[in-house]
Amino acid sequence: LDQKWTSWCSVLQLPANFAQPEASSVKEKGTKKQVKLKESRQAVNNIRRLVEEDDDEDDVERVSWSGEPVGSISWSVKETAASSQRADREPAFPKISTDTPSISRSQSGYSLSSLFKGKPKVGNFQTFSDALTDSSVRLYAPELRKPKSEYKDYVSDWSPEETVQRLQQGKAVSLERFRTLQDKLLLLDHAIAAHDGNVITAVLIYLKRTLCKEVLFRELESRQTALRHFIHYLSETQNQRLLLELHRALGRAEDAALLQYKEHLSITDENKRRDFLKNCLSLPFSAEDLAHVQDHYTLLERQIIIEVTDRQAERGGKVEIFQKFPRKALILNMPLITTLYYCCFYHYAESEGTFSSPLNIRQTFKISEKQYFVTALAARAKLKAWLDVDALFASRNWLGFTRKKSPLSFQRVVDILQKNSAPTHVLQDYVALVDDGELRLTLAQKHKCHDIVISTYRDMKDRQLLLGYRGKVVRGSAEERKIDDLLSNPQIRWKN
Repeated sequence: LDQKWTSWCSVLQLPANFAQPEASSVKEKGTKKQVKLKESRQAVNNIRRLVEEDDDEDDVERVSWSGEPVGSISWSVKETAASSQRADREPAFPKISTDTPSISRSQSGYSLSSLFKGKPKVGNFQTFSDALTDSSVRLYAPELRKPKSEYKDYVSDWSPEETVQRLQQGKAVSLERFRTLQDKLLLLDHAIAAHDGNVITAVLIYLKRTLCKEVLFRELESRQTALRHFIHYLSETQNQRLLLELHRALGRAEDAALLQYKEHLSITDENKRRDFLKNCLSLPFSAEDLAHVQDHYTLLERQIIIEVTDRQAERGGKVEIFQKFPRKALILNMPLITTLYYCCFYHYAESEGTFSSPLNIRQTFKISEKQYFVTALAARAKLKAWLDVDALFASRNWLGFTRKKSPLSFQRVVDILQKNSAPTHVLQDYVALVDDGELRLTLAQKHKCHDIVISTYRDMKDRQLLLGYRGKVVRGSAEERKIDDLLSNPQIRWKN
């Protein structure tokens, strides 16, 4: 050792008196290294024996009770299903207690090959199935990954045509990949070509969210099919502001005016609604639409005046008709014909110069004679004002004679009177005016107008029909006596 040290010093050009390490310390260090190397070799040999011990049986094929090789894919799936069924009865992820002492390999009874090949070690150790039932050492097989074709629905770059086809099939497709204006318009064109309204609407919703209004409106102007779908979508979603901007951008002044006019429906206060309608008169309507808006404003203005006046009269209690027939609803915002019926009911006798006069309303709003006649007839028949009803039919010819004339058929007149519970003598006057003989006879029998039936049978000279009808009238009545007089009259030549 001394000789070796001297030679090393000469090589390294160290002084001769350089401190020489003690032999004992060198020997101790060498001994420690040998001990560590020996322990490492023993650990490696133990692992080798462990693997060889389980690999000795690789030449034997292991099968389960169903005949399938243990460790195959089908076996793993079935074992996973059995584990998931048992997991329904226990918590999905059991808590691992930190107080459980660790189990060494020599005590556990499990080896790598026994866990994956299904063979337990010899002795009183658990099988692989028993190990699954033990919550403390439960094993979970990895879940099988989904096929790549399913992930393709979301991540693949579908072409516009393929995207439209998948939308038609109801499959989930992301439209976010269409980022440029050219791609978005190409997608819209393919949706239009497919003639599927749902697909067109879905694409338009995406374009509405990702494009500015000016660009979207400009492109829709050249695509009328998509434009109609977009207008319908905005109408259904009640996006009135964007719809109004769209009409204005496309130069559709009349459509924009009508859309703005429809906003009066959301105004509940009648005075504010009247003012709003007044402002709408300056909008660029067509001549026909402007006339309707003008009538609407005039009608609402008149209804407000009538309502204020009638409310005061009803509270005052001095007007008889409001006491006998109290009002059931306000006249505000009612249709024109309803307003006319109201005025014929409560203000029929007023002069034409008042706002509530039926004649004034008829003249102001140019109501036709037939419509006015039907409304006034129904209102006066409801009040049982039969003199007013007769006055509606009064007509004078150029010779001064008065006769009943109606713009309606008298059959319709009879139906209106009958619905308002008109008495028989009133109905009889108008049944007699029906021109068709068979229809007149049918109506007379239906409404028990005996005089008309008796007179008809007399004109027909049918004794048998008259005798049969005699049994339908009340005994001892004037109708029975009239039938007896006709039957005993020798001047009538009966045909049977």
